[in-house]
Amino acid sequence: MTTPRTVQSIVLAVTTALAVAAIAVPADAHSRTSADALPAVTPRAETPTLHDDEAGGNADADDPAIWRNTADPGRSLVVATAKEGGLRVYDLDARPVQSIAAPPARGADDAPGRFNNVDLVQGLRLSSGRADLAVVSDRGHDRLRFYRIDRDGAGGPLTDVTDPAAPAVFSRDQAEINDQRTAYGLATWTDAATGRSYALVSRRERTSIALLELLPAAGGKVTYRKVRTLDLASTFRLPDGTSWSPCAEPGELPQVEGMVVDPADGTLYAGQEDVGIWRLRADLTGTPKLIDKVREYGVPGVYDEQTEECEPGADPGYGGSRIAADVEGLTLLTEPDGDGYLLASSQGDNTFAAYDREVEDANEYEGGFRVAAGGSLDGSEECDGAALLNAPLGSRYPNGLLVVQDGDDAPGDGDRASTNFKFVDLGTVVDALDE
Repeated sequence: MTTPRTVQSIVLAVTTALAVAAIAVPADAHSRTSADALPAVTPRAETPTLHDDEAGGNADADDPAIWRNTADPGRSLVVATAKEGGLRVYDLDARPVQSIAAPPARGADDAPGRFNNVDLVQGLRLSSGRADLAVVSDRGHDRLRFYRIDRDGAGGPLTDVTDPAAPAVFSRDQAEINDQRTAYGLATWTDAATGRSYALVSRRERTSIALLELLPAAGGKVTYRKVRTLDLASTFRLPDGTSWSPCAEPGELPQVEGMVVDPADGTLYAGQEDVGIWRLRADLTGTPKLIDKVREYGVPGVYDEQTEECEPGADPGYGGSRIAADVEGLTLLTEPDGDGYLLASSQGDNTFAAYDREVEDANEYEGGFRVAAGGSLDGSEECDGAALLNAPLGSRYPNGLLVVQDGDDAPGDGDRASTNFKFVDLGTVVDALDE
């Protein structure tokens, strides 16, 4: 990929006319998939519960990534964000290995660090040599942070290698950062043609996605530069000729969080939470295509200032049949022959939808499943992030691993917000999708 300027910012407005081209005919309500009808898989392990309150360090489980230790796959790691609680690192038994605090606020009235999403880059060339990295979106400071991975590091497997001079992703100054329309969702991508590595970062409460090239800095540190940005649609033309935008608090646009890039062809899949799943080029050129819509697509709504909730109107039947808002974590099950699945967390009905990975097959829906309670472990509800690795991970997970966030863990805690991550044998997921 070539970039004619040092920093190129090309904003592609996806018009409502283009959005219409991606919209199918109204879905038959009777054909919509029932969550109860989907097969269930059960977790094999779960991480300790995190609590999003002062006593729990404002830790809130959100997004995981799986790092495979090629020298000893049984000693692989799961790296996961805990928002203001920073990062957590777990072994394959879901036991804590390391906890990393989010950076403090710059000033007394400034936003503190808040780690939203995480992804991995393998073998990035640094001034100190090649390294595997965990890349994190710090929503609080509107920056990316980088952690070098060394399973046997003296201070723990992750070491911060972020260049202190790394710029804000979207904001012009600290005042804009404090408004928190900042770095949110995250996916990494290495261009097979050039060997260059990138992060794609979405913006909170906006439709923007930025492409950032990851670069070595002095002293083994890592920085980045913005290549271009793209804005997805926020208003859509419905088949009856009317325009529709998802209901939200005044001033907010339908944001993207879950994202994943298919390494085989550089295809980016982006989940616009209240809209659906987009397919586009990871270099943010060309025209995005909406490959599936949430069930609530097209439903009018009015924001109630007192309840701070949207009151929905009558469903006109233009939505999809497989996923319920919010569409959240996206992850890929890749197979050597090019087959496999795109998995999406359907947060609104606590299920996961699977689509054919191959673009030639129009990302056809292949089935779905639930992560349900089994034995002493509960299932996954209100799932945010998900990560999958289709490779043997020692005797514990010889078929690979799926890690999903559970947004409603430990019901015995009453009103206390509690979350964690569930570890699922990937073989059971594949079996469920083959039913």
